[in-house]
Amino acid sequence: MLNYENKYCGKLIAGIDEAGRGPLAGPVVCACVIMPLNDDKIIDGINDSKKLSEKKRVHLEELIKQTAIAYSVVEIDEKTIDDINILNATKLGMKLALQNLAVKPEIVLTDAVKIETEIPQENIIKGDALSYNIASASILAKVHRDRLMVQMAEKYPDYNFEKHKGYGTKTHIDNLKKFGACPIHRQTFIKNFIKKED
Repeated sequence: MLNYENKYCGKLIAGIDEAGRGPLAGPVVCACVIMPLNDDKIIDGINDSKKLSEKKRVHLEELIKQTAIAYSVVEIDEKTIDDINILNATKLGMKLALQNLAVKPEIVLTDAVKIETEIPQENIIKGDALSYNIASASILAKVHRDRLMVQMAEKYPDYNFEKHKGYGTKTHIDNLKKFGACPIHRQTFIKNFIKKED
């Protein structure tokens, strides 16, 4: 997990990742984090958030926030996703997360997506499984978004968001067909599942 960090040894490295590009509802969440790389500050267990249990992710999120030199989490809402498409929304979120850092990094590592910044960057395919900083960002983004979708489940109980977090499960699609869309559904993502109201 530290090969890319070692490549840029001595530089202040930021990792950026997102959660929620695929769901039918809710925002895409982007996180940017600068983690200290001295041996006594390395957090054991950091990995691609998708490979960790929910309990482990929540535990690591707290440690990352306590340990990070700087971090930022940004939500890009479903209306923006519909307006500019999910890829551009993701790029916007990543750019804003980087800009919102209290400390300016010297190098930026992203999970595959190239973003608009003057800071040198490396875009790493499956970066959340290969870079410590990107993996840390993936955990911040995933836990933040999951927590948000549990809150949305209380607001819109017909859709069971607490179970699937807005992804297109059979239950979610069945509920969409039964109840129609709620305000946090992405219209461009659900058009094949329900008829748009006039």
